[in-house]
Amino acid sequence: MEKSKKGFIPVMLTPFNDNGYIDFDALTKLTEIYLEAGASGLFANCLSSEMFELSDQERIASIMHVIKVVNGAVPVVATGTFGGAIEKQADFVKRVNDTGTEAVILITSLLADENEADEVFNERVFSLLDKTEKIPVGFYECPVPYKRVLAPTQLKGFVETGRVIYHKDTCLDIEQVKEKIKLTEGYKFGLYDAYMAHAVDSLKAGSAGLSCIQGNYFPELIVWLCDNYEDDSQQSEVAKVQQFLIDNMDVMHNVYPIVSKYFLQKRGLDISTFTRRKVGNFTDSITKEIETLYNDYGLLQDELDLKMALNY
Repeated sequence: MEKSKKGFIPVMLTPFNDNGYIDFDALTKLTEIYLEAGASGLFANCLSSEMFELSDQERIASIMHVIKVVNGAVPVVATGTFGGAIEKQADFVKRVNDTGTEAVILITSLLADENEADEVFNERVFSLLDKTEKIPVGFYECPVPYKRVLAPTQLKGFVETGRVIYHKDTCLDIEQVKEKIKLTEGYKFGLYDAYMAHAVDSLKAGSAGLSCIQGNYFPELIVWLCDNYEDDSQQSEVAKVQQFLIDNMDVMHNVYPIVSKYFLQKRGLDISTFTRRKVGNFTDSITKEIETLYNDYGLLQDELDLKMALNY
């Protein structure tokens, strides 16, 4: 995913039926919402998808379903590493690539333990690249099982191979983001920022776009921000959107992804709040916070004259 027009890459949810099985009908509708909102790509089988709670068969089935629904409209990336020997991880990277993804995502925290040095991590990455032929890959600084953030020079070394075309950044440090962008300039590569507290600054610094959980509440708003962040006539509105994202950061992360599924229910999507991840209790007080968020978003939406994606 190259840096051109700023893009929004949703981190996709996995809808489940109340019995715990994947709800493929809801997954179809959710995929259509992202597309209607203007997403420039999709990140399937990620942490928001509850990827660690899915079997290999379910991971492949959900990726294939998304790619079928998308039907070439936008590129799809998906996670392909879940720990174990490099040979085992390489085999699953190939399986994910065979579904038709644009890039297979490597989880940084599953290529080396927390106490292992960067040199060990680097060696394993290059070994994995060697064992996966010419498959395009990307990195995700996933916070589970722990967060391993790539140093700017590390990322540069991987991008220089020509194999790494995507990076979902979670460092939360705008200066690091700027350095990563600077050192990878000129390559077929895009850095997508997950941290919405500095979304506008990241876009202005040259990130390829945004890839955030907020897109599982109001994807059209994140697309609007990507489209308008440098529009001189919209700067007061851009500042208001940025502040809205900052003010509601904690609400949107609390017992996620249950809360985002409830928010989508409020929007009219037929989706259960069932999750396999153990994220805590969806209490009455949290429910009220999400309802307040929904109402506040409605006001902001009206102010921006922003159409909500899909009429259910």
